[in-house]
Amino acid sequence: MTNNSFRGPGGGALFSRGSWSEASRIASILRKETVGGAILLVAAAVALLWANSPWSASYFALRDLEIGGEPFGLHLSLTLGTWAADGLLALFFFVVGLELKREFVAGDLRDPARAALPIAAAVGGMVVPALIFVAVTAHVGGGATRGWAIPTATDIAFAVAVLAVISTHLPSALRTFLLTLAVVDDLLAVSVIAVFYTESINWPALLAALVPLALFAVCAQRRIRSWWLLIPLALATWALMHESGIHATVAGVLLGFTVPVARSAAAGGPKAGPGLAEHFEHRLRPLSAGFAVPVFAFFAAGVHIGGVEGFTRALGDPVTLGIVLGLVVGKPVGIFLTTRVLAAVTRANLDDAIRWIDVVGIAMLAGIGFTVSLLIADLAYGLGSERDEFVKIGVLTGSVCAAVLAAVLLRLRNRRYRTIYEQETADADHDGVPDVYQARQD
Repeated sequence: MTNNSFRGPGGGALFSRGSWSEASRIASILRKETVGGAILLVAAAVALLWANSPWSASYFALRDLEIGGEPFGLHLSLTLGTWAADGLLALFFFVVGLELKREFVAGDLRDPARAALPIAAAVGGMVVPALIFVAVTAHVGGGATRGWAIPTATDIAFAVAVLAVISTHLPSALRTFLLTLAVVDDLLAVSVIAVFYTESINWPALLAALVPLALFAVCAQRRIRSWWLLIPLALATWALMHESGIHATVAGVLLGFTVPVARSAAAGGPKAGPGLAEHFEHRLRPLSAGFAVPVFAFFAAGVHIGGVEGFTRALGDPVTLGIVLGLVVGKPVGIFLTTRVLAAVTRANLDDAIRWIDVVGIAMLAGIGFTVSLLIADLAYGLGSERDEFVKIGVLTGSVCAAVLAAVLLRLRNRRYRTIYEQETADADHDGVPDVYQARQD
């Protein structure tokens, strides 16, 4: 870092290096998300092809097939598409809850100065696309503005898959920023779902959901890992939350928050090995990224486009246009401007290894909405509603455009990223830790 760099309240430049252990952990997470992202893309492509093939009726019949029943008076007779959205995504948000808690309890972001940047950027990345969507759809009427939250989400699996495809060696600080931004973004999305997309609340069911949630928390705090006990408690929490009228994915985040991050004193303290949160994350992230999210994408992404004429008609709809502009323009503008404002307020410069154009590339990647955007779209307008197909076309088009634009920009920066990576690798000594991290710690 140059001597004339301004320092923020945390004593460092924006996007400065975190600890080596944190960088290694983030790299491991991103490798798993890359595989999941590739599977997600395949699942979405299969759904699109099937939904626009001569056998499209069988796809929609499969998606709308109802299974389940009403055990203990609970309304759990749902379509396969709804089971994927309400059930499988709860697992995804459980992992999100684990990751978010771990970031702020044991990760580099336990430092408020470091945490401020991704949180502020996530908020900015939600506010601007929401404003753009409302501005484009305000004159339409008929509840069109109800989908204001659709272009506010970021799909980490899809975004990381794009990074893998373009083979970029993104600096570790920006990788951490992207992952944390997406996790905070997902938490904000769940909050939006709970607050703005809950039409009525069944209070007895909601209060009843607190009982298995509390029991799960007690077991987690006692470091109990018995699946025969934890899974029934988690399922009971999910079912009662679903019955309450609040979207069941909220249960996943709440359950994740109850799991302790630090290792218990009886087990030797935090330095004795991974805590329960890390244990659960290690076990469940492959299931979430490799199965839960792709299956949801398979049932959510299938939309009958109707050829070029249908695609053109969809893009002419204000709701579709608002989603595309929100993802492609609103997301990067909101994230980038928030970051620049934060830099101006704190008088902090970028780390020497990073340029503002790199931040623009990351902000563009955050415009890949996909998974959570499709979930909010179903909640805003209803699965199979009049606007359902146009909304999905908007989400798919906006996400693909954001991915392409980000890939082009980051591809141009690829040579610089590779040079930085090779230099850091060359600086690693016999202990396997790059000297730049040891210098920072010293």
